Amino acid sequence: MSPIYKIITASSLLAILAGCSATTTIDEYRPSGDPIELNADERVVVLGRRDAGHYETDREFIDCVAKQMKGADIGILPEAQFIDSIYPWFEPRTAPKGLPRLKKLMRDPSIKTVVDNQSVRYLVWLDGSTETLDKGGSISCAIGPGGGGCFGFAQWNKLSVYEAIVWDLQDLQEMGRLRVDSEGTSYLIGAVAPIPLLTPVKSDACSSLGKQLKTFFTAS
Repeated sequence: MSPIYKIITASSLLAILAGCSATTTIDEYRPSGDPIELNADERVVVLGRRDAGHYETDREFIDCVAKQMKGADIGILPEAQFIDSIYPWFEPRTAPKGLPRLKKLMRDPSIKTVVDNQSVRYLVWLDGSTETLDKGGSISCAIGPGGGGCFGFAQWNKLSVYEAIVWDLQDLQEMGRLRVDSEGTSYLIGAVAPIPLLTPVKSDACSSLGKQLKTFFTAS
């Protein structure tokens, strides 16, 4: 590899690294405008939306948001524990898709008893996904008598869009909602060995959404 090629490659890498960041925006709506008071014995559960057979919010993302929300003054019940305890009412084929269906479930004494026994007061209903959009470029790899390597350049855009709705399981009303949009471009550079430069779109969306949801609650 010639010295000129090394200089050009280094300059290109610096320029690309400078652009490897996600652009994240958050829209928030709270009817009251005030944080929700959470008693010491009350907990929150974060659930992902699921439709039987064809749609499921990423469980890894749900766990990530729950971890971001958890704090000394906010108790978080694990999603799997809640779903198992109330089986089958939050399985994909039976889970509520909106507040009217949730109200109907919570008026069932057997369901309400399970929820109350776990001290779950608020439910965060999470819906969304991360998608790969435009792709460009190409990478080719080859192996020969003198060795092998990969050459080329590829890039792709990723977009994470998630919405969270906070429901009060006692008063059966919506307490607010959040939407996060995170977008960025990732790169793969073929310079003998493939060099991935990945933009943390999904993790930025999780961090932003989780931290903002945490501000929804305050210890009473």
